[in-house]
Amino acid sequence: MTQSANAGPVVPAAFLDRDGVLIEDVGYPHREDQLRFMPGAPEAVRRLNRLGYLCVIVTNQSGVARGMFSLEQMQAFNALLVRRLAARGAIIGAVYACPYHADATVDQWRHPDHPERKPNPGMILRAMAEHRIDQSRSFMIGDQPSDQEAARRAGIPGFRFDGGNLDDYVHELFGG
Repeated sequence: MTQSANAGPVVPAAFLDRDGVLIEDVGYPHREDQLRFMPGAPEAVRRLNRLGYLCVIVTNQSGVARGMFSLEQMQAFNALLVRRLAARGAIIGAVYACPYHADATVDQWRHPDHPERKPNPGMILRAMAEHRIDQSRSFMIGDQPSDQEAARRAGIPGFRFDGGNLDDYVHELFGG
């Protein structure tokens, strides 16, 4: 899902948290039956697409580190989410997920403060490096203080979504 940093125009990005923003946070979702869109999520992504934003999911996924599901299960779930959004005309340009956690039960995923785990900005910064993203016109929408902090550390505005209809929220922020 990555494109060459040398190809195409520079575009703004809408960095979106996954659980609690795009899909319902049902507690470590990783199975198909747990994939339920937040109200207005596909419409919000379509709106952002129309406004010219590259939509990028950035999500902490400590369920991998905690041994609740595998990296492959997480990747398959994220791919399913992207396909389901695309089926509704909502295009996600990239997905970045951080499986690391300080309290991991799976040694491979234990890290005291991984640079990609929000509130650290690593996923956002990596996306900016791997895609032609205009930082000055980009932003993050998340439901946790760690999302806003990651945005701040990456040098972009962070907006807190406290639930409700995501499309209404995006419309209030950006119009379109």
